[in-house]
Amino acid sequence: MSIHDLRKTYDAGPRKPGIEALKGVSLDVAEGDFFALLGPNGAGKSTLIGIVSSLVNLSSGSVRIFGTDITRDRDAAMRLMGLVPQEINFNTFEQPLDILVNYAGFYGVPREEAIVRAEEELRRAQLWDKARMMSRTLSGGMKRRLMIARAMMTRPRLLILDEPTAGVDIEIRRGMWQTLREINAAGTTIILTTHYLEEAEHLCRNLAIIDRGTIVASGPMKALLARLDVEGFVLDIDGTLPATLPEIPGITVCARDDHTLDIDMPRAMDLNQVFAALDAAGIRVRSMRTKSNRLEELFVSMVTAGPPAAAAPEARA
Repeated sequence: MSIHDLRKTYDAGPRKPGIEALKGVSLDVAEGDFFALLGPNGAGKSTLIGIVSSLVNLSSGSVRIFGTDITRDRDAAMRLMGLVPQEINFNTFEQPLDILVNYAGFYGVPREEAIVRAEEELRRAQLWDKARMMSRTLSGGMKRRLMIARAMMTRPRLLILDEPTAGVDIEIRRGMWQTLREINAAGTTIILTTHYLEEAEHLCRNLAIIDRGTIVASGPMKALLARLDVEGFVLDIDGTLPATLPEIPGITVCARDDHTLDIDMPRAMDLNQVFAALDAAGIRVRSMRTKSNRLEELFVSMVTAGPPAAAAPEARA
């Protein structure tokens, strides 16, 4: 997918300046990639996805899906992609099997082939045993897996997921992660928006951060995380901490409680120096874990300070 100088301005009414939701966004997503699009509320994520999926009209710029321009050949572009929106948007009084087969029919897939595909996708989503139940009886996590299965019925080359795991528990979320990895490994390009930064770090190879309608950072996940100069750790201590903690040059050491230390240190510094200094002070480390999500630190450092821009209207052409 290639986006070039994409702009979107929403009409704010007579004699009022328009709301500029996208301000010249350019972005390339390679075929086969697993790509994260991150940004705070009101940053322009939903508008960007709405334009790519042809639900929102662009003001200027261009979007190409595997070389197909969405403005010049909308139908061809739509056949190349699948969309999983935030909201549950299927008829909950239909059965999962019928939801998938009917959806495929809208795209010209013969019914016999659609039934075969539906069984395949429901099995992958671990929903085959629910195929003939009313969809309204499914749990929230099952409904979200059903939406992914529905999007895959057209065998899209690009799958766009807008907050696919919102509101589901961690066990279901991790199961969905595995499903998405399998879909990506089979060759489908995936673009993911999420507020779970851990999710993006676990799944995605590349990412872009958008803020106030502008891309503020983009590139490989590992390269962007390497920009962080400081790492934080939590150290669990045997026994009780002494009243005075050792001073270690270049490192911030503070007590979280009588048995736990917080440390912040430059990424380039050898962690053995910390252990040696603590050992010399009679402090024995029992276990260690990272203090916070690295991608969250990067996200906070990249997003500009101050209140977000006015949110754009939802999916208005």
